[in-house]
Amino acid sequence: MAVNIRKLLVSQPKPTTEKSPYYDIEEKYGVEIDFRPFIKVEPLSAKEFRQQRIPILEYTAVIFTARTAIDHFFRLCDELRITIPETMKYFCITEAIAVYLQKYIVYRKRKIFYGQTGKPEDLVTVIAKHSKEKYLLPVSDVHKDDLMSLLNTKKIRYTTAVMYRTVGNEFAKDEAFDYDMLVFFSPAGISSLLKNFPDFRQDGIRIGCFGPTTAKAALNAGLRLDVEAPTPEAPSMTAALDLFLKKEIGERNNGQKKVNVSEK
Repeated sequence: MAVNIRKLLVSQPKPTTEKSPYYDIEEKYGVEIDFRPFIKVEPLSAKEFRQQRIPILEYTAVIFTARTAIDHFFRLCDELRITIPETMKYFCITEAIAVYLQKYIVYRKRKIFYGQTGKPEDLVTVIAKHSKEKYLLPVSDVHKDDLMSLLNTKKIRYTTAVMYRTVGNEFAKDEAFDYDMLVFFSPAGISSLLKNFPDFRQDGIRIGCFGPTTAKAALNAGLRLDVEAPTPEAPSMTAALDLFLKKEIGERNNGQKKVNVSEK
C-alpha cells in the first residue's frame, strides 16, 4: 500500500524495545520512521540549584509529573547530601511515574499517591485531599503552567524548583531533512525546529503534536496541525498516527479508483 507519507521523524529517543508500536506502524504502512529528539535535558548543578534558596527538607510532599523530574530530584539530593525522610509523601501524575519511584525508594514503605487518568485535574483532586502538606514541584526551566494554575485555584501551598534545563538539539547544516511528516511532544521541540531551520516552510509536510500545549505552540508558530493526540479515539501518538495513515491510504486508494473508472 503506497501512501504520500513515506518518511517520518519522531522527535523522541529510539525505542529500547522491538515491541514498540512505532515498528508496527512501519510494517503495517510501509513507511520509514527515524527517531531524533529535537530537545535534550541537561542537569542543573548543585551550585546552580542552591542559588534558588529552596530548603528541600522543609517540604512534606513532592509532586512529580515526569520520570525525568524524579531522576533529577534524587540526583540533586544525593549531590547536596540530603537524606529524604521516610515521612515524605509523593504525588505523581500517573501510576507509571509513581512506580518509577522504585528506582530510588522502597515503594511499599512510602506514602505514594497518583492520578487515575494522567490529567492534571485528576492529580490536583488527589492533592486537594492533602491540602495541609507543603509541596515541592521539581520542573525544567521550560515547563507547562497548567498544573500550577490548578494548584493556585485550589490554594495549594507549593514551590516550583528548577532542577534541570531543556535545550534544543542542533542539526548539522548539511544534514538531510527530507521528511514527509514531523511528530512533536513539547513546545520546546517546535522552538528547536525553527531555530535549526529558520527558513522552514511546511508546504506538504504533515505535522503531528502530542498534548494541547505542543499543538498550541505549533499553531502559534504558523504551522498547520495535521495530527493531534491525545483524543478519545487516539489516546496515544501511535494510535493517532495509525488512524491518520489508515485514512491517507483510504483517500489515496479511492482517488486511484476514480481515475481508473474515468479512464475506462
